[in-house]
Amino acid sequence: MGRSFKNGGTLGAFPEQMVGQAIPEIMRAVAISGPGGPEVLKMEQRDVPAPKPGEVLVKVSHAGVNRPDCLQRAGVYPPPPGASDLPGLEIAGTVVAQGEGVAFPAVGDRVCALANGGGYAEYCAVPAGQCLPVPQGLALVEAAAMPETLFTVWHNVFQRGCIRDGEVLLVHGGTSGIGSMAIKLAKLFGITAITTCGSDAKCEQARGIGANLAINYREADFVEAVKDFTSGKGADVVLDMVAGSYTQRNLDCLGMDGRLVTIATLGGITAEISVVKLMVKRLLLTGSTLRPRSDAFKALLAGEIADNAWPFVEEGALRPQMDRVFALEEAAKAHTRMEKGEHFGKIVLAVGEE
Repeated sequence: MGRSFKNGGTLGAFPEQMVGQAIPEIMRAVAISGPGGPEVLKMEQRDVPAPKPGEVLVKVSHAGVNRPDCLQRAGVYPPPPGASDLPGLEIAGTVVAQGEGVAFPAVGDRVCALANGGGYAEYCAVPAGQCLPVPQGLALVEAAAMPETLFTVWHNVFQRGCIRDGEVLLVHGGTSGIGSMAIKLAKLFGITAITTCGSDAKCEQARGIGANLAINYREADFVEAVKDFTSGKGADVVLDMVAGSYTQRNLDCLGMDGRLVTIATLGGITAEISVVKLMVKRLLLTGSTLRPRSDAFKALLAGEIADNAWPFVEEGALRPQMDRVFALEEAAKAHTRMEKGEHFGKIVLAVGEE
């Protein structure tokens, strides 16, 4: 099942009308005034971007908040060449204009999209191939909470990790946006999900969304817990956002032919491992960053998600775990909440109308 958008819309670089309403020249946006803490996020007036060839312009209803946004704000994760300097990697809203060569999605379609940047704004130009249709029954506030986590988990767990039904996945941070999405997808695809959390309360939350085992890493050795739960076999795939000292421990969690996929380095950028253990168990180490990948790659990824995961969204079986919604002007509060680790699921900014 591929992506299906309704027909219609106006081709052109920048149509003058959008669903019966003129496109303004100026929009509200949250900009990064300089590297630093959440306080450097400031409201600004910006020109509404015109969609380039292959892009659509979306009137943003909601924008998801992700840890890469915090890293960009802190000055350690700059946007790739050609991307907007505004933060925001996922949005939902209504298409209001098409760039040259775009047939779908059409003007008037409700979409969510993986953006290359610029999501913290009333309008955002995104590659058409990175859009997914928002089905009936999925609110735009929920749709905005899906692309970044869904694209990340699908690419790293299912593509790079090559996980299969019947296997065991260990994902750290089960109550984060990434962790909660990984657990929910695992449940849908017949995969046993193990996760680590920082408190008993968070462990209970993780079990509530489908985790087969949730380990309080502050009180238990997660390596031993994984081995005990799997009767010594170990996990097949580990999705890791910590790295550093966790790396060897993650490898110790894996069984024969296991795969470790690293997607962030919250615990440090270097690690020392036992190569002998890696050889004996025939382990594979890999990792990725999604934002710098080409639009063509992301479009292919979107297509695979549309075929394999999006049907669960359309039938209502897959929904993001929602934490809290902040107004666009409260972006600093949203970043503060994320960095304190208080959230359970996705934090979203309300930008425009639902």
